[in-house]
Amino acid sequence: FFSYLSYTMATRNLSLPKQVALAGGIDAWNARTDEQKSLRNMLDAMCTATTVDEALGQVKPMIALGNFLWAYMYMRMLAHKNLDLCYATVLADPATLLPVMYTPTVGEACQKFGMMPIYPRGCYLSISDRGNLKAVLQEYAEAHLERDEAGVPQCDCIVFSDGGRILGLGDLAAWGMGIPIGKLDLYTVCGGLNPRRTIPVILDAGCSDPCGNTAKLTIRDHKLYTGEKKNRVTTRSPVGTLVNAAYYGEDSMVGEFMGAARDLFGRHCLLQFEDFNSNDAFPLLEEYRTKFLTYNDDIQGTAAVTVAGILGAIKLKNPAEQDLIGALHKETFLFHGAGSANLGSIALLRDEGGVPMSRLFITNSRGLMWRSADGKEGTWRNNEQKEFSHVGKPDWNTKDLCTIVKEVQPSCVIGAVGVVPNCFTREIIDALMDANTEYRKESTNPEYGDRPIVFALSNPKTQAEITAENAYTWSAGQVIYGSGTQFDPVEIKGRVHVPGQVNNVYIFPGMSFGAVCCKAQRITDRMFMVAAEAVANSLDADDLENDSVVPSRRRLREVGLNVATAVVCEAQKLGLAEKPLGETKEAVSAALEAMMWSPKL
Repeated sequence: FFSYLSYTMATRNLSLPKQVALAGGIDAWNARTDEQKSLRNMLDAMCTATTVDEALGQVKPMIALGNFLWAYMYMRMLAHKNLDLCYATVLADPATLLPVMYTPTVGEACQKFGMMPIYPRGCYLSISDRGNLKAVLQEYAEAHLERDEAGVPQCDCIVFSDGGRILGLGDLAAWGMGIPIGKLDLYTVCGGLNPRRTIPVILDAGCSDPCGNTAKLTIRDHKLYTGEKKNRVTTRSPVGTLVNAAYYGEDSMVGEFMGAARDLFGRHCLLQFEDFNSNDAFPLLEEYRTKFLTYNDDIQGTAAVTVAGILGAIKLKNPAEQDLIGALHKETFLFHGAGSANLGSIALLRDEGGVPMSRLFITNSRGLMWRSADGKEGTWRNNEQKEFSHVGKPDWNTKDLCTIVKEVQPSCVIGAVGVVPNCFTREIIDALMDANTEYRKESTNPEYGDRPIVFALSNPKTQAEITAENAYTWSAGQVIYGSGTQFDPVEIKGRVHVPGQVNNVYIFPGMSFGAVCCKAQRITDRMFMVAAEAVANSLDADDLENDSVVPSRRRLREVGLNVATAVVCEAQKLGLAEKPLGETKEAVSAALEAMMWSPKL
């Protein structure tokens, strides 16, 4: 096993990060400085586990001490040494280890990615290799992918990012590789995809200066930066937004990469966009969504899990509700922040949930978004925002969030601003409670009828619009709360509220697994709505008792199977499944369960 790793590290060059390749490869990079060498050796000595119990025994003390980054580095070393043991360990205790493998830890890991040991997993396609990206991808595939009987490398799924907007942290470029790697970890643990048939990819188109990330960190010019030491080349789009010039036109870097992936692995290889800047994310999705088996998780996956959380909240308000999607029409929504996450959510509610625009409101940095009837005036910044702007200029202060809450009187407030932590103040919660005191008198369950929904979806935890403790305390436990990053339970008046983490992990593993298994022709927005409904319908009695809008993390693999089943059934219904898996929901579920990958020890 280790001789195989040494061989692949020695023979790869094109698909390594540019600075790592220039240093002579992964081994040479990890030994460049005394600090790098010592850290690599320390992790190697720490990670000696050969069984799940031993691995849990080694990693859990780090977690108990609050050393999540060390736990992250341990798990990366374990994956490097024994991939099956790594995933078996996560599956043994997903509630404890998923926050280590992905959010919230992965954000800090990406900010420091080059300072940690580099491992073979991860393919880097650099802007300087345009015109030769197929060879880069093929080099990685030949080194690392499982092969069929004819010896051809097989790939079911690629998660790719340019690192342009990592979580709420901004442009981390090549250091953002932690996101595709972590995402595919969750594909395997929660969805059942074979990790040896997946590729994490970074499209390295350069990196901004410190002003391009929220912490103002020096990334591109850091001595341990792994990628191209070039600035991004940007241009203005036809609608005036700042975009990456390399992604558009006949020689588009994105188009070349996606075409190369299809040529190498076939049209059923799923290509998932991840953490692109919003100005690029929307036009790129529109350009390629009908040409490839693809989706953007930040837009569509986040939208689906947000709607799943809303449907779960409706179930908490009224556990007897049978038509969760139909009940959406009774809510009034205020989205705070007009990035890809909220725009995707509002689009899904309108287009697939049937919620009228009169019940959908959204803000950007200029306040409540509005446009004149002729579309010539307004507060939008791009066409995507303009589409969801309120028609007509209000005659009240649209820049003050508290005033907006008082005027709009929402029953559901969703924050995904990313850069304004704690912006849901006590004054705003008070205004929201006042707006909902008389809300929905027709509710069949008065205890739940007037509970407002508050989601703080910005990551990491430091960027949350409101903490769980403040949301529950200021509302005397009446708010139904969800967050993008996990918060601890809060006890109010003798009841323990367990905040649900409204995270895409409930959607994308099952979505991708289902699409791959039934050989879907494309992925539609309707599939995301049925995925959201499947998540909400996975809530059990314990979840309802815990006041959680999403199922327990202990049941993520079960939820992933439920989502995959719903996706395949919908794909078959729409005539988009080239490999039908059964005529009933039960038959489809059984077929999918049999196809799920499990670690072999």
